[in-house]
Amino acid sequence: MKAIWNGEVIAESDKTVVVEGNHYFPHDSIKKEYYKESNTHSNCPWKGIASYYTLEVNGSENPDAAWYYPETSELAKGIKNYVAFWKGVKVED
Repeated sequence: MKAIWNGEVIAESDKTVVVEGNHYFPHDSIKKEYYKESNTHSNCPWKGIASYYTLEVNGSENPDAAWYYPETSELAKGIKNYVAFWKGVKVED
């Protein structure tokens, strides 16, 4: 699977985990040069507290377009530190 935004592959892995229709990419599969930590957090009742990344690709910024769970509930331990996307990021084979 590949995550693509603004003409660049920003993550690629054959070991994604699908949860609620989202592909979660292993943290070591993201291209870190495109990611900037965000101060945004959200709470999922069954996964835990999500942290976000802002994407910076080819001079454009996509705030909070990637999220991950640095700590998870027991039910979501399979996606701890895995990264998922939204806000126009395409995930495809």
